[in-house]
Amino acid sequence: MKDKASSRHLPVAEISRYEPDCAFCNVSVENGFDVIWESDRLIAFRDRDPACELHFQIIPRLHIPSVRQLEKSDVEMSRHTIHSSKSKIVISFHADLLDHQSRMGFHIPPFNSVGHLHLHVQALPYKNFARRVKYPAAPGFKSFHKGFSWFTEANQTILILQQGRSVGIFPC
Repeated sequence: MKDKASSRHLPVAEISRYEPDCAFCNVSVENGFDVIWESDRLIAFRDRDPACELHFQIIPRLHIPSVRQLEKSDVEMSRHTIHSSKSKIVISFHADLLDHQSRMGFHIPPFNSVGHLHLHVQALPYKNFARRVKYPAAPGFKSFHKGFSWFTEANQTILILQQGRSVGIFPC
């Protein structure tokens, strides 16, 4: 089993495909998750402590520790995750999601709760102020696509990776 530090700069293809102690490597209805759809590459489930009325997690079946491990070569995988998630969830919950503003993004370590890449898909508004500050969207400036924040929106992540940069807490 690789620790987070040693896998920090490994390409996604070289990171372990399964971590037995990872809660998200064991997502299933049998393990208490409210799975709403799954494919050979992705699993979507309702968040156990939703920040919004509709709040889902989308995870890859492949164990990827966090958004920090993603590189330029992972842009297509990231796009696939984002577009698949959006279309499948809108199809399943179209009436609710189409009436709301939505946010999709990732927490950045060490501010993530589970060491497995997971995309938050949320239909806003947030339930309260405390929930809102947990998912701060920080707009970019000058040559940066994202400002200082422990959360990166999905579109910011794609733009950062396309430029060969890494996603981090500081502007990138």
